[in-house]
Amino acid sequence: MKKMLQKSLFLTLAFVSATCLLFAGNPDRQGEAGASELMMNPWARSAGLHSMTTSMVSGVEAMRINPAGIVRIDGSQALIGHARYLGSTGISMNAVGLSLGMGESGALGISIMSLDFGDIDVTTEAQPEGTGATYSPTFFNVGISYAHMFENNISVGMLFRAINQSIADVSAFGFALDAGIQYVSGPQDNFKFGISLRNIGGPMSYSGEGLTFRQNNPNADDFPFELRFSQRTASFEMPSLLHIGLSYDFYSGFGDRYRLTPVVNFTANSFSRDHLGGGLEFGFFDIVAIRGGYRYEMGAGSALEDKEVYTGLAMGFSLNLNFREDSSTGFFIDYAYRDTNPFDGTHNFSLGINF
Repeated sequence: MKKMLQKSLFLTLAFVSATCLLFAGNPDRQGEAGASELMMNPWARSAGLHSMTTSMVSGVEAMRINPAGIVRIDGSQALIGHARYLGSTGISMNAVGLSLGMGESGALGISIMSLDFGDIDVTTEAQPEGTGATYSPTFFNVGISYAHMFENNISVGMLFRAINQSIADVSAFGFALDAGIQYVSGPQDNFKFGISLRNIGGPMSYSGEGLTFRQNNPNADDFPFELRFSQRTASFEMPSLLHIGLSYDFYSGFGDRYRLTPVVNFTANSFSRDHLGGGLEFGFFDIVAIRGGYRYEMGAGSALEDKEVYTGLAMGFSLNLNFREDSSTGFFIDYAYRDTNPFDGTHNFSLGINF
């Protein structure tokens, strides 16, 4: 069984090496993909390391980074998250998730995320300053996932996600698939390695009554009536990407109460530049954790307009309040900040319970 798992891991690594060639960053295609909310992270713990936790993410947050990590907690977990996206833009992310342990080696998860754009003024050609009415777009996605662990070393997971974008009379709907693997080794499960392939799906396009209009018949002199036309819209691709990450836990102190974890992660984006980065997480008595990282956009120029909005800096902390000292059940609170230029950064807050 062990040899079979080792062969499976080797084949997976070979597959990833080949996939990297297909998923290499392509800035010439930047802006061609849609459903960009799939690239946003509403969870604070992983956001504190700029979503570079492919190898070590666990529980509900794994459904956004690497679904193989859903099974890497004891028992079950419920989590809610809120984020102020790019500070002064007035956009926020809201999410809720649940992971349920299924026996000793399986876990089932569900996550829901939405964007809140606030109220936007309705404008027309005749009233460019606004008609007095408002509307709010609906950006909503729900994911269902399952992960399984083999002999505590290898876990694999898959996630199926439905995506909806709509206003009152125009909408787009699509599906995407995530898949991932995590490998853990070492005397205290110190070494962690993870791979995930995200947002794989067919193209989406908009449709609805809002894309129709009326126009006079070209032969109105003979037949005076109006015709109804429907505008065709271009389809757009999913923002597919590949994560590869490594981390290692260093323990020290009485009873291994102190933990220092360096993290390295590479992301190959299909429709933008690739990312490479790393960070550190320090844990104290399994009660407090402090983390920070930097993510570099490969191939970006020095001009501000040639870079993405995130500067690469991220930081955060966690506070765990266990019900008993010898128990992993309890509440936890997470916070993260990611620096941006311009705007005022992104703030993430999460509140969860392990049970």
